[in-house]
Amino acid sequence: MSVSRAYIGTSVIAAIALNEVGSTDHARRLGDFSQLFSSNLLEAEVRAALAREGRQFEAGFISGIEWVFPDRSLGPELAVALAAGYLRGADLWHIATALYAAPEPGEIAFVTLDNRQRSIAVALGFRA
Repeated sequence: MSVSRAYIGTSVIAAIALNEVGSTDHARRLGDFSQLFSSNLLEAEVRAALAREGRQFEAGFISGIEWVFPDRSLGPELAVALAAGYLRGADLWHIATALYAAPEPGEIAFVTLDNRQRSIAVALGFRA
């Protein structure tokens, strides 16, 4: 059995947590991967989105996600990502973290609902 890995952007988890249109399909897609990982910035972003909407955070929203904790500056990855196009800070951090965790981007998927972030991820070689 091959391992299918995916870096998860906040937008997907937030959509599922907020039960947005298509959230069942998003959850099903995540279930197709054998390993999910992300920056723990995702938890802060999901908690903030839920608080904004007056909703309660549940640990299940992020269960099964392995956290990537860089042990050095992500300066090189940030530069590579910005060379592919402009992203806002949090979106840039997620792309850089994915590059750190998967130096060969074609080996993993980058799952996001943000079109700009997806475009940059694909330009860097991640599977969409």
